[in-house]
Amino acid sequence: MASELNNIYHERQRLQFCLLHSLNNLFQHKDAFTRASLSSVAEKLVLDDPEKEFWPPFSFVFKPHHNSLTGNYDINVLIAALEERGKTVIWHDGRNGASSIDLDDVVLMGIVVNVPVKQYAGLWKSRHWIAVKKIDGVWYNLDSDLQAPRCFMDSGEVREFLDLIMSHDGQVLLVKK
Repeated sequence: MASELNNIYHERQRLQFCLLHSLNNLFQHKDAFTRASLSSVAEKLVLDDPEKEFWPPFSFVFKPHHNSLTGNYDINVLIAALEERGKTVIWHDGRNGASSIDLDDVVLMGIVVNVPVKQYAGLWKSRHWIAVKKIDGVWYNLDSDLQAPRCFMDSGEVREFLDLIMSHDGQVLLVKK
């Protein structure tokens, strides 16, 4: 649903579809990607996998690139889905810090981060996808776990956020047009 905050599109978290939500938030469109389109990308990756004959017996539900019931898509689906749209994904080497990211680069569509999360008193460990995007000159955290998008005060605050993510085993991926 569209946020009241400058009509910024912001999807909320459902099951483990955070990659779907982060991509739609990045593209600022409800159906930029769908569950069916991401599952199709995941299935194409499976067909191209030379190791597919060695998958465990439960791979009909816990597929190599996603969980067919709850989502939980992996990095391979992210990269392939964005490449199908003519985008380039560049992993940012966290050893360089966020200060080395050119946030004013005109070909930078946005940033997708992947962060570790613990749930149920630390018994369940997983990862979560978050989109960060500059809209009308202002950077926003479009995390699907948030009630609404959160704007950053300036580029310095964006860099602090990204540095914090990287210091806690998070990954930063730059999405280029």
